Amino acid sequence: MVPEPYQISVSDEVLKDLKQRLSTAKFPDQLEYADQDVWQFGAPVADIRRLANYWKEGFDWRKAEATLNELPNYQTKLDVDGFGDLDIHFVHQPCTKKGAIPLLFSHGWPGSFIEVKKLLPFLNGDGNAPGFHLVAPSLPNFGFSDGINKKGFTLTKYAETCHKLMLQLGYDQYVTQGGDWGFSVTRAIGLQYPDHCKASHINLVLGQAPKLAQQPLLALQHAISPYNAREKAGHERSAWFMNEGYGYNLLQSTKPQTVGYALADSPTALLAWIFEKLHDWTDGYRWTDDEILTWVSIYWFSKAGPAASVRIYYEATHPEPFSSISTPTLRGWIPHVKLGVAHFPREITVVPKTWAQTLGPVVFQSEHEKGGHFAAWERPEAIVEDLRRMFGKGGPCYGVIPGNSGY
Repeated sequence: MVPEPYQISVSDEVLKDLKQRLSTAKFPDQLEYADQDVWQFGAPVADIRRLANYWKEGFDWRKAEATLNELPNYQTKLDVDGFGDLDIHFVHQPCTKKGAIPLLFSHGWPGSFIEVKKLLPFLNGDGNAPGFHLVAPSLPNFGFSDGINKKGFTLTKYAETCHKLMLQLGYDQYVTQGGDWGFSVTRAIGLQYPDHCKASHINLVLGQAPKLAQQPLLALQHAISPYNAREKAGHERSAWFMNEGYGYNLLQSTKPQTVGYALADSPTALLAWIFEKLHDWTDGYRWTDDEILTWVSIYWFSKAGPAASVRIYYEATHPEPFSSISTPTLRGWIPHVKLGVAHFPREITVVPKTWAQTLGPVVFQSEHEKGGHFAAWERPEAIVEDLRRMFGKGGPCYGVIPGNSGY
């Protein structure tokens, strides 16, 4: 198959339906205490009411759509074993530098391909910087790729889809970058296709404490080294997430169909469900109303519908009998693929460096003073700098792909 240019085009009928649904939205009341943060209960009514009204009356989807269509969007068919041909949407920006490095970017939930928008201007290898051929697919069930309504589309299938896309584009060897589910997808790629995936950079670090039986030296180092200020703050952040922010994960991992009714039927429910994460998971990032509604609109207008996106949680945590690779597997040691790790203070899980080293052959770690879960959108310059340091001249992954040094 030859990929073809793709234009995002939402019909007037679908836009009319959205406005009709927003016009009949019913909002709940809310507990309020003057001395407490109203966000502790979830997305505040005042914010959701304001955003829903703007979505209905003022937000210009056609303008947002035109901006998204300025990206180098493509579509192709990929034969995924057991699921047949799937239409896959992706962004592809080749670099003019002869030795540019193929880079696969994988988004997660509630992100999308839009997250690479701020990275694209910096990956062409201007000046002395290495260049990258950027590929960012809409994962199946997300954005403008096909949805899957057959059980068994596990993380191995997401990895297979991305891998086959890179091969179809002529990138036999490549590197990856990802956060959120992009962590798991790129890890699954490295586990399944180590001859092709030569290195990965991640900004969600789901490492575990080193165990004496498995990593004795690392476990000893961890035992005798006191936590520094970043690690102490990270422990508190991780505890907050598990105690106060993890409910969505439990629901989507166990009963995705049930929450799917609200997401598919009510744009207001979808808005609240996603906006809470955009607020809670970032590091004081000042979202504009247009940014928020563009992110949410991509879900509402997605090819498979907004409910399809949460199925990845169930499939990842219930892979048997279709796959033996589960989320715990991908949080363990994966050999052969060099690993770069970025630590951001307001990520949903923040771990010590020693924990990161349990994931595989870590060759690069960076600590950033600011940033959260959506690093490519919040702090694109930090992700770009990491990639340049990791793959540029003098970096630990310089020349990791023979003939593709980035220059």
